[in-house]
Amino acid sequence: MTLAAWNEATAQLTAPGAMFAWSMKEVNGVSLRVFDNAPRSLRDLFADTAAHGEADYLVFRDERLSYAETHRQVRALAAWLAEHGGVGPGDRVAISMRNYPEWIIAYWATVSMGAVVVGMNAWWAPSEMAYGLEDSAPKVLVVDGERWERLAALDNRPGIPVVATRCNEALPRDATRWADTVADPDPPKLPDAAINPDDDLCIFYTSGTTGFPKGAVITHRGAVHNVMNMGFYSAALGMINERAPIAPGQRDQPAGLVCVPLFHVTGCNCYLHPTTTVGGKLVLMYRWDAAEALKLIDAERPSTLGAVPAMSREIVQHPDFDRYDTSSLSSLGGGGSPLHPDLVDKISRSIPSGNPSTGYGLTETSGVVTMNIGSIYRGKPTTVGQPLPTVETKVVDDRGTELPPGQPGELLVRSPIVIRGYLNKPEASAEAIVDGWLHTGDVAVIDEDGFIAIVDRAKDLVIRGGENIACAEVENAIYQHDAVAEAIVFAVPDERLGEVPGAAIVLRPGTNLDADGLRAHLDGRLAPHKIPARIWFQETPLPRNASGKYLKRQVRDELLSP
Repeated sequence: MTLAAWNEATAQLTAPGAMFAWSMKEVNGVSLRVFDNAPRSLRDLFADTAAHGEADYLVFRDERLSYAETHRQVRALAAWLAEHGGVGPGDRVAISMRNYPEWIIAYWATVSMGAVVVGMNAWWAPSEMAYGLEDSAPKVLVVDGERWERLAALDNRPGIPVVATRCNEALPRDATRWADTVADPDPPKLPDAAINPDDDLCIFYTSGTTGFPKGAVITHRGAVHNVMNMGFYSAALGMINERAPIAPGQRDQPAGLVCVPLFHVTGCNCYLHPTTTVGGKLVLMYRWDAAEALKLIDAERPSTLGAVPAMSREIVQHPDFDRYDTSSLSSLGGGGSPLHPDLVDKISRSIPSGNPSTGYGLTETSGVVTMNIGSIYRGKPTTVGQPLPTVETKVVDDRGTELPPGQPGELLVRSPIVIRGYLNKPEASAEAIVDGWLHTGDVAVIDEDGFIAIVDRAKDLVIRGGENIACAEVENAIYQHDAVAEAIVFAVPDERLGEVPGAAIVLRPGTNLDADGLRAHLDGRLAPHKIPARIWFQETPLPRNASGKYLKRQVRDELLSP
């Protein structure tokens, strides 16, 4: 695929009257690119999926739910929420659980009745759960057994109705078992709801670095435009034949293996939404395990993998990789953080389609800002792609002046996908979103073709004697050594220079490497001042958060503690 072919496909798909045509429209006082054919709400998109009937929808271990059964349970739960929970349009329903099928059913029931989902982080401690419930003030909380145990441990449990699933514990009077809420064999149709595009859809909490996290408020317009942006990308790939053919024995029904939490936009907006919209099958995991993922790829034949790059690396480097059939995968990569260039090459050589993929987005953008896949990605392996049709981007300096191509600065995004703001935090909202432009906090470079390279998080740069060092650049060079399985780079305090680069490394089994050997490998690949001054080799995998990202701050603090 050439860039010219891609640009031609883009022009055809977004031309006036085409499926992905867009126009400028004023939304809440800001002129934005809005799809002409966008549905008004996510309820409309979900309602259309009832036509898929008995086709598989949700797969979890030995459980299978069809579209028909899912729609039945969604209607039943919505009726229960309205009658017993007092939930109506604009009210909130919190969901706190693992990636169980019930998470998805509760999600669709809530948003389809015009209510708002609060996606609570399933890793939260009891005190964090209490904060999220107080901050979001939901009318009902839906939990699994593990989260119920944490909630019950609180001295002052919030007094809201609870629906508990997969829970063997005794429940108090104000709690109801899931089975009782979805028992109606012939529930009524969904309650009527006049949902406007800019009504709240969902609140996802960002990963705060200090204090409690902020609740990012996603609208129906934002989620719908994210689905359509992703649909545009898929359609463009089809036009230029940048897709692997369907493998022998593979079902025509699209399928996706969801390895990341549904309480993040990656799992929810970027995999649940689009896969559901096209009538696909969603395969859920209890927890991340590369060996189990390979078994599910072999058995369920997914074409996509909802993962972060570290997960994709574990798959292609797994010692049993060649024992499983991965031919159904049309691409492999991940979001949440950039793919290191060596992984682009490994994916190209490992999966039959040879299509590495990546994307860039934030909780604050309701999903993806850019996508990049296949031959163009292999040609530009350090980039995350071009902005999607209804997304505008620019890079600015510290004074807010837009910079020319090739110059690094903070990346700003303007689009219908940008959140309404942060829940109960007007000052933080005003600081993050100025005249419709979201300040991402990411340092980026936009090249002459409009492709974006994420240099690093602004706050994660190592500033060595006034010289900025991008951690991602150093990590990319480290990963070029075949012995390295995991690597993170971070700032280490230095009395003379302020800070210097440090690195934590995990080696692949059966390999050997020491600090001198790694520095010799980096010599010539990096300028001397970018080579880590301190290197730690770890015996166990590096810790990650719920979305699979490495916990750099935790690792650094533990390594530097006295």
